[in-house]
Amino acid sequence: MDAFDSALGWQRLDRRMLLVHPVRDLVRFLPALVALLVFRRSSDTGGWWGLLGVAVPIALGLSRYLTTSYRITSGRIEVRHGLLNKRVLSAPLDRVRTVDLTASPIHRALGLVTLRVGTGQSGGKSEERLALDGLAAPAAASLRARLLHLTPFAEAETETAVGDRRVVLDLDLAWVRFAPLTSAGVVIAGAALGVVAQGIHTFEVTPSVDLSRLAHLGLALLVALGLAAVLVGICVLAVIGYLLTNFGFELSYSRSDRAWHLRRGLFTTRETSLDDARISGVSIGEPLGLRLAGGARLTAIVTGLDKKQQGSSVLVPPAPRGEVDRVAVEVLGTPGPVTTGLVGHGPRARRRRWTRAMVPAGIVVAAALLTSYAVSWTLVVTVPVVLAVAAFLAHDRWQGLGHALVDRHLVARSGSLDRRREALHTPSVIGWNFRATWFQRRAGLTDLVATTAGGRQHVRVLDLDQDAATALATTATPGLLEPFLD
Repeated sequence: MDAFDSALGWQRLDRRMLLVHPVRDLVRFLPALVALLVFRRSSDTGGWWGLLGVAVPIALGLSRYLTTSYRITSGRIEVRHGLLNKRVLSAPLDRVRTVDLTASPIHRALGLVTLRVGTGQSGGKSEERLALDGLAAPAAASLRARLLHLTPFAEAETETAVGDRRVVLDLDLAWVRFAPLTSAGVVIAGAALGVVAQGIHTFEVTPSVDLSRLAHLGLALLVALGLAAVLVGICVLAVIGYLLTNFGFELSYSRSDRAWHLRRGLFTTRETSLDDARISGVSIGEPLGLRLAGGARLTAIVTGLDKKQQGSSVLVPPAPRGEVDRVAVEVLGTPGPVTTGLVGHGPRARRRRWTRAMVPAGIVVAAALLTSYAVSWTLVVTVPVVLAVAAFLAHDRWQGLGHALVDRHLVARSGSLDRRREALHTPSVIGWNFRATWFQRRAGLTDLVATTAGGRQHVRVLDLDQDAATALATTATPGLLEPFLD
């Protein structure tokens, strides 16, 4: 009998979750508990307040257990929770796009996981998402199999031995060299440095530095040493963040389930399953730093998932470009969209790239010259730097601009600092938009936007000639655009 048969009615979370939530709530209420302890020392009745401070987190954890339940009927998954404000969240099973299993260190110690269901509904509030925090690991694996129509986990592990489940990618620790070259790595490092700086300010910790010994080094050398120290700190923190997120990364494919399975995480592990039929394309991210180092990253364009849920569609973390291309070919089932050279967009698109880069640079240069005349001529040295950077960006954006239509995939590439090469399966295109600003209309150019139900909800081909844009859309999806053409 199926463990999740509708006849079983509403099911509760595992009782071991009663040990998880009190610990979390104790951490959340830690400032209040510290205040209670201080108050206890100065009051004869402080003992009762101390007991209250411990009882509140325990009561909250118990209420979550008693008021949270779930069930699967013949066509829906339903989750209800809340004591005073009762809520029932429901979603059709055919709307389930991904199922994530995450386990913090506390969950792993107790054999529990948190199951989150991605249904393509991008609600802004966390309570609107289908999540079950505190399921036993075997029950969660079986529930995930039921939701995605997969082979149960235990059977999948057995089939791995006979070659049904194939490992496509394993993390190579040498790839941590790409961590400082991504914006995510810099953000993590910056946040960590901010926390350290705030802690020093809050606790009034004053580093003991003998400035007299450093004075003889000179101001320029001190500034250089300070920048080098910050750079090293950012690199170290970015590497640590990369390892915490991607340690043990494994991407595998199950032929019987026709699904992709991802597993990653050092302390908090995360497992994601993506139905192959719901992957409508891939996006190869090539930020400037990664591109110069020969790296890239890969995400799937999954029907029903928007850009706020990209964490569930990561196929390859920052890694060598060769590995990214290899996995992209396996996911798409054809090498054409990944390896085919792209069609350029003509001289008018090139002029637009240079105009959009050099006009703002000219404004900055004019402001620098005026400031130099009024304050100091030393600012003149910034003029060639600004012009050189603008020229580099204009040329790089022009080199990266292109598109192709190959093997029933629309391929579009654009950008410089954050370049993307997106390949979208043309049957997944649900509409076309032609967008042109006043300047584009003057130049005879337009942006062709293919609308889809996954990823960022669109794939944009920038600055195409109007006739070329119409021809590309009609060729990619015959019959979809003709009723709107003269």
